[in-house]
Amino acid sequence: MTNRKNLLITAILCGIAGMAGADNLTKLRMHHPIEVHKPLFTDSIDVRGQKHQLEKILLESMVSLENTADKNSTELMADTTGLFTIPVSQNKEYSICVLHTRIRTDRFVNADLKFKTPNRMEVYIDGTRCADKQSREDSIAKAQECTTALRMEPGVTYNVAIKILLEPQDTTEVAMSAEWDAKSDSTVSISCGPDIKGRFLLPNTVFGNRVSRVSISPDGKYLLTQYTDKYDLKRSNTYTILSEVKSGKKLATFTQGSKNLNWTPKTSQLYYTATSDNGVKIITIDPKTLQEEVIADNVPEESFRWSPDEKSLFFSLHETIEGDKKPVHRLLSPSDRVPNTRNRWFISRYDIGTGLRERLTYGLRSSILHDISDDGRYMLYGMSESTPDKWPFSKSSLYRMDLQTRRIDTLIVSDAFMGGASFSPEADKVIITGGPEAFDGIGKNCGSHPIANNYDTQAFILDCATKKINPITKDFAPTVSFLQWNRYDNCIYFKTSDGDKEPIYRYDPKNGRYEKLPLEGDCVRSFSLAYNAPYAAYTSVTASSSSAGYMFDMKKERTTLIADPYSESIAEIEMGEIKPWNFTASDGTTIEGYYCLPPEFDETKNYPLIVYYYGGTTPTTRSLDTPYAAQLFASRNYVVYVVNPSGTIGYGQEFSARHVNAWGKRTADDIIEGTRQFCKEHPFVNENKIGCIGASYGGFMTQYLQTRTDLFAAAVSHAGISNVTSYWGEGYWGVGYNAVAAAQSYPWSNPELFTEQGSLFNADKINTPLLLLHGTADTNVPVGESIQLYNALKILGKPVEFIQVDGEDHFVADYTKRTLWHNSIMAWFAKWLQDSPEWWNDIYPEKRLQ
Repeated sequence: MTNRKNLLITAILCGIAGMAGADNLTKLRMHHPIEVHKPLFTDSIDVRGQKHQLEKILLESMVSLENTADKNSTELMADTTGLFTIPVSQNKEYSICVLHTRIRTDRFVNADLKFKTPNRMEVYIDGTRCADKQSREDSIAKAQECTTALRMEPGVTYNVAIKILLEPQDTTEVAMSAEWDAKSDSTVSISCGPDIKGRFLLPNTVFGNRVSRVSISPDGKYLLTQYTDKYDLKRSNTYTILSEVKSGKKLATFTQGSKNLNWTPKTSQLYYTATSDNGVKIITIDPKTLQEEVIADNVPEESFRWSPDEKSLFFSLHETIEGDKKPVHRLLSPSDRVPNTRNRWFISRYDIGTGLRERLTYGLRSSILHDISDDGRYMLYGMSESTPDKWPFSKSSLYRMDLQTRRIDTLIVSDAFMGGASFSPEADKVIITGGPEAFDGIGKNCGSHPIANNYDTQAFILDCATKKINPITKDFAPTVSFLQWNRYDNCIYFKTSDGDKEPIYRYDPKNGRYEKLPLEGDCVRSFSLAYNAPYAAYTSVTASSSSAGYMFDMKKERTTLIADPYSESIAEIEMGEIKPWNFTASDGTTIEGYYCLPPEFDETKNYPLIVYYYGGTTPTTRSLDTPYAAQLFASRNYVVYVVNPSGTIGYGQEFSARHVNAWGKRTADDIIEGTRQFCKEHPFVNENKIGCIGASYGGFMTQYLQTRTDLFAAAVSHAGISNVTSYWGEGYWGVGYNAVAAAQSYPWSNPELFTEQGSLFNADKINTPLLLLHGTADTNVPVGESIQLYNALKILGKPVEFIQVDGEDHFVADYTKRTLWHNSIMAWFAKWLQDSPEWWNDIYPEKRLQ
């Protein structure tokens, strides 16, 4: 096979896929020439003192470089000699012709694109001019070459546009050829053609138009749909459309920055806030007439919550315990290192009618506003305090205040596992969320495990009169997040983690039954329920689709699509097929998961495998818009296996309790066993080329797995924990997380758990090439967790690399840095799983310190 590949511009992209140098047809898209006219020359020189060059000026004329198939474009085919012939106009005018194609390779390569034509030309890659030719020759045989270098990352589809200036002296067709030169790499496989689809890549998780929010009015008559269209890092457009629910009629569009709209709870008016002379004014908008009215002025400049009767606004304000005004600081508690720990919150009420602002709570302990009763009479609030010498190191109490008499009814006293709370429609009951251990374990159902996983959120109903608590989710496997106790049907709605999906469940307090709503999508991102009508609006995603908005009629149990703007982008992308795959572990437990096949999957081929697993104790869901989405890895020709092993929430309390005091023991067994079984059942997987990746607790799991098995050929750990003890002691939330993960265990009481379960104390067992990545400003899992394992593996002479991401915390938020972070991961896998080190070597060329 030769090193030079000729793609006579069909060559540059001919709708084919194959090894470079294989037979190529020549095809591209030509947009019909557009006439350009010379400007009026008021002087003979420009501002730089140079004489004008007419043809150069004309060639620089701005024309659309969009590669669209429409009535103004045709396919252009090369002849048998590999030349394209471009027809010319007979009216003897200058014109510009634009030719388009796309190109993609399966591995990293530095290539050259070389064009020849006797005419002047410019070459653009992804909209950026990369090369030009300002000379004109008599024939293509005498034509000078126009060359542009192209750094090609695997899976990236590059848009190539060629602008050619057709001149009056062109009396016959203009010829052009093109050549693609991969230099020393003769094994790279290319896909090319003006119509080839792209792959799902990191920019697809961020950019594009999506439904970002839906909000239905309390009376169910009107709907707000917010769109966020992000073009690039500096340009975006957010706009909100107001429409009628029943007719779908569009009533108004509100543009970015004009209004942050929400609904008033009783009259279903829109409202927004604006700065006034002495604070903030609240302005309502009638959704029917769009008339605006200022209903309150001089409101405090703080976020607030309406009372349901719309007579008052409730604020959560804070005071701060003064710190040391010197360069040495005394810590008052273990959590005193965490920002805002010294803030103490209190509740204040603003009376809209009188303008009176009064403080409702006061003291050293923080007060947390939970809810206001529908009639505005009662306030549900909690108070929390730290208990640094008693597990789980904090406790909360719950109170109901009569806002007329200021009488306090104590509902719950000093519970360590209680979370949020809300009133029932009549305010005679309260729904509370919390861990299974809440209220002396009344909702605990974790089998033989002594301590439940308190991240597995449960729901309880408290009778305010009797103080009796009903653990309504004790036998309900999904983990719940409370949404609303609906006024229309008196049912309770929960957003849940149900395995690898996030559906909405409805609970009927009358009969104690749960019903999953028949909604579109795998994971509901937001759910807005009308208070007094049988309608809801929601957004959802799947593993192959982004955020779309829907309306749901609860009577008819029918969903109607509001908008799915990103579907247009998805239509231009080759997505991998998602399939469920579960296996039965050796102990008889069903371990659920799914896998994603690469685009253009061929079952006769052998593919490398990447295994991904949960971070923390939350399941990996079927969602697309994350930097760990299965489609991202599949786009680079990997099979991706996503597994939710023992310890994750969403599969019942017994399953989640396996996370407690384990630090990977059973979880690792499930991952190893599942990976081996997956390879056994899927012969298209190359069992010698398996990679694994995880972040946070998943990063810990990556490291720990390598101490248990040599199954993996490459491993990636982002923000991973290498030493349970140092994480427990140093991370901002190390003690708090271990209050669940290592409940009632400590380095002095259970040294085996805090040492032997960490990869640092087993570093000599690691043989797998390991990539460590960590943000230098990570306060959750401090960067030292990666530093110490890197040091150990270097001393041991093991294959390891360490990438520090400057200034980033636990998640790489800066997109530019995230791109470099992501490419490092992909290049690492390419090096070890695809025998293609070129990308890694390009990002990190070899350097020696000695």
